[in-house]
Amino acid sequence: MGAIRRHPVISSVVAVFTVLLAVSGLTAFAVWQAAHIDDASRVEHVDAIVVLGAAEYNGTPSPVFVGRLDHAVLLYQEGRANTVLVLGGSKPGDRTTEAAAGRDYLIRQGVPGASVVAEPVGSTTLESLRAAAAYMHDHDMSSAFLVSDPWHNLRIKRMAGDLGIQGYASATWTSAARTEGTRFEGYFRETFAYLYYRLFRR
Repeated sequence: MGAIRRHPVISSVVAVFTVLLAVSGLTAFAVWQAAHIDDASRVEHVDAIVVLGAAEYNGTPSPVFVGRLDHAVLLYQEGRANTVLVLGGSKPGDRTTEAAAGRDYLIRQGVPGASVVAEPVGSTTLESLRAAAAYMHDHDMSSAFLVSDPWHNLRIKRMAGDLGIQGYASATWTSAARTEGTRFEGYFRETFAYLYYRLFRR
């Protein structure tokens, strides 16, 4: 008996599915790998420490945001940069912005007010990084530690590079990344967020 021949349409569907599966798998591995690399271990000093915003409640940073801010404090105290740039806009009904809440928190932790800049712009990571890039370019800055959750490392470094920033990821593992379930969810979600950005630049 001769070999069973697949219908051309079925063969095409199988081929496309196989490619998509391979791309997703390779991207997931890249996201996981980037999450476990702290660029601050090899880079001594940059122009700015850029903190990606997260939720705040009436001016009080959420636990996830606090984890990022505390990591920025550590980097600042180690003398890694002279400026901390806090990002994040507001949602309808908020009385303040993520950036302003983050700036206030950093000052309460002992970072001099003159060293902390709030950029209260953006409701997405890309919008916030665009605001950071504009500020940095206006102030002759070109390099930054990017502080967020570990699974964001690959995407925010790519975005920063596309915006003309030499970005070095230095994530915090002390807040959102505490449990295995949270980490798996983060890697899974970020795999497709990264692919979406590469395809649509959004």
